[in-house]
Amino acid sequence: MSKTKDLASRVLAPSTAVLLFLQAALVVTGGAVRLTRSGLGCPTWPECTPGSYTPVPHQAEAQLNAWIEFGNRLLTFVLVFAAVVVIIAVLNSGRKDLSGLAIGQVLGIFGQGVLGGITVLTDLNPIPVAGHLLLSIILIAGATSLHARRHSPAVFIKPTSLSAKISLSHTMISFLVVVVGTIVTGSGPHAGDLKAKRFGFDIRTVAWIHADLVIFLLGITLAFYVAQGTTHRTKKAIKIFSGIALAQGAIGYIQYFTGIPEILVAAHLLGATLVWIATWRIRLSVITQNG
Repeated sequence: MSKTKDLASRVLAPSTAVLLFLQAALVVTGGAVRLTRSGLGCPTWPECTPGSYTPVPHQAEAQLNAWIEFGNRLLTFVLVFAAVVVIIAVLNSGRKDLSGLAIGQVLGIFGQGVLGGITVLTDLNPIPVAGHLLLSIILIAGATSLHARRHSPAVFIKPTSLSAKISLSHTMISFLVVVVGTIVTGSGPHAGDLKAKRFGFDIRTVAWIHADLVIFLLGITLAFYVAQGTTHRTKKAIKIFSGIALAQGAIGYIQYFTGIPEILVAAHLLGATLVWIATWRIRLSVITQNG
């Protein structure tokens, strides 16, 4: 192996870890923007304020909101850099099996930038706001796959019919839980700005639908664990998922019954990200031998 190829292979592991961390961090910092009502801290796009790409001096509170929103925008540029590093490492290491995933990260990040612009220009309409999060969820799945396969190409396997069906159902319901979660958020009080539109659904109704889906997901998880053909590797991934999901559920119930305080909403958003990563790890454990 050439020195360049060897170096690229060694860079691949930490660079994919950083990329995954940053993709998750984008979700959390986006939540911070919303919870601090900084969604329109930079009221224009791609500029922050008319005539300036950075926040300009203004009243103290508005200035803080502008820097919070601007910081979230800057993270996108850091993400682009991290994704480019991963692409370079993938190409120089000869890992053609990862090229599609790596390129998808860059394209997705640019898509996030466009969605971010639409979100600002529509005054935080809840539809593009939800789309922003859902695209992040897809990119997190891709980054998780990249990191899981960092050492060697994935060896895909044909799982048993039962485990394949349960695994697919588990992943789809997990994604649906996130989708409904965005509707709950889009119907709740934390809009990112006092003037932002809301979905208009009754927050209690959509919150309980969300909770019912989580309970259903936990039921599928239990069935998956005891199902015939579930491997030791998958059971280990299910245990990790279950621990995170139960903690996430507890946070969800506590925040609902305590008036949805910002700190618990932030914790719930972080939990949702971790639950999704754990979900995707289960899926990888079913369809690959080493992913």
